[in-house]
Amino acid sequence: MNSSTLVYDIRNSRYLNITGRCTLRCVFCPKQQGSTQVHEYQLKLDTQPSADDIIPLLGDVTQFDEYVFCGYGEPTLNLETLLVVAKEIKNRGGRVRVNTDGLGNLFHRRNILPELANCVDSLSISLNTQNETVYQTHCQPKLKHSWQAVNEFIQLAPQFIDKVQVSAIDGLEGVDIQACRALVETAGCEFKHRTLDIVG
Repeated sequence: MNSSTLVYDIRNSRYLNITGRCTLRCVFCPKQQGSTQVHEYQLKLDTQPSADDIIPLLGDVTQFDEYVFCGYGEPTLNLETLLVVAKEIKNRGGRVRVNTDGLGNLFHRRNILPELANCVDSLSISLNTQNETVYQTHCQPKLKHSWQAVNEFIQLAPQFIDKVQVSAIDGLEGVDIQACRALVETAGCEFKHRTLDIVG
């Protein structure tokens, strides 16, 4: 793994960096601007880590409020590692959150929420915009029908996961925060108002 950072801590949470791949090319993402760093951590990965790479780095689960799958890419793209590691954390008595772009079902061509429900306490989903036009502009999805897919995921998620937060970013041109909030709350999720360029 060379100098790749697989595990990093922000405040009282331990973050797990399990993939460099992503289904979006968000123009506001540090990665798209050539940065591989979050806080003081270098997150670029040379290879996709396995559960065997991550589990020895978990540490004492009682020391952290939660473990967050959130790194340099979209964690559901390395689903096998995510599920095995998350189950291990739960077996040790820890809490698990997944930060996702909500395109896991579209990518895997099946509903992955029942699998996540077995080992994930909460989801943080990035919606980012209130309509498809603004989404295409800022998020630049690689997969067709991504806007529809993320909205379907947001509608489904509360049926499987107890706590679902959905975020949008204030400061992106054309983003209507109140319209985003309405979409999210109609789906039965909690809205998280984020501010551009503030990470973690």
